[in-house]
Amino acid sequence: QVQLVESGGGLAQPGGSLKLSCTASGDVFGVYGMGWYRQAPGKQRELVARITDGNGITYADSVKGRFTISRDNAKNSVYLQMNSLKPEDTAVYYCHGNIVAAPHSQNYRAFWGQGTQVTVSA
Repeated sequence: QVQLVESGGGLAQPGGSLKLSCTASGDVFGVYGMGWYRQAPGKQRELVARITDGNGITYADSVKGRFTISRDNAKNSVYLQMNSLKPEDTAVYYCHGNIVAAPHSQNYRAFWGQGTQVTVSA
């Protein structure tokens, strides 16, 4: 079994900062791309940022210049530093990873974390 466990969500004021962390644990034999998605009430889940195993990075236009994604391959972890937060950043943030969950294999599966709430409000 593979689990993605997120932490770091919470309440922030507009203009404030939060840092999300996500670690893959369990039967992890390799990690390819990882990323963060978010879902606000009444809206579809959307990509926030993703990072490949080669450190190629993609950001949603709405977070460029404010959010920074990074990863620590030794810890099977991905992070999202969120600065200059806006009320429209309020959502449940989900960690995503393409993970090899079997030994001697290069086939990966997509796994999701349980989600962490980020609320930006004065």
